[in-house]
Amino acid sequence: MIFMPIKNPGLQELKNPVHLLALGFGAGCAPKLPGTAGTLVGVLLYLLLQHLPVLYYTGLLIILFIPGIWICGRTARALGVDDHPAIVYDEIVGYLVTMIMAPSGWPWIVSGFLLFRLFDIWKPWPIRWLDRKVTGGFGVMLDDLVAGLFALVALQLIHQMVYSL
Repeated sequence: MIFMPIKNPGLQELKNPVHLLALGFGAGCAPKLPGTAGTLVGVLLYLLLQHLPVLYYTGLLIILFIPGIWICGRTARALGVDDHPAIVYDEIVGYLVTMIMAPSGWPWIVSGFLLFRLFDIWKPWPIRWLDRKVTGGFGVMLDDLVAGLFALVALQLIHQMVYSL
């Protein structure tokens, strides 16, 4: 069997359940800003999960993260690129990490979205280092996990500052 990397994923890839998840149910196929589109899928998922107790919410994130390593790795191999922009499962999980114990309300949902996108795009140390040095599905997931943790801390600090005034 000859391996032919896929440059622009589309409907054919979405027929495969693994690729469907990795491509964020098609959000990653957006012609512009696929990572932002994937993060919006994370927002929709967060709206369904936000009322879970923190222990269940965090447990679910672990359940999403671990198979995400395999899901993203397998799709990356099929696409022929280690971290193809269309793979947005990692953005979905990264945003959900940002929203651990987030305050209620749309301003915090939007703030979490903006902070996660900022850290995911800007990639301050060690995120950029992880993005360059850690490969495979684990690398795809890890840099967004850390971006989500940075955004989580920033969101909580902003919340503390707002409510300490």
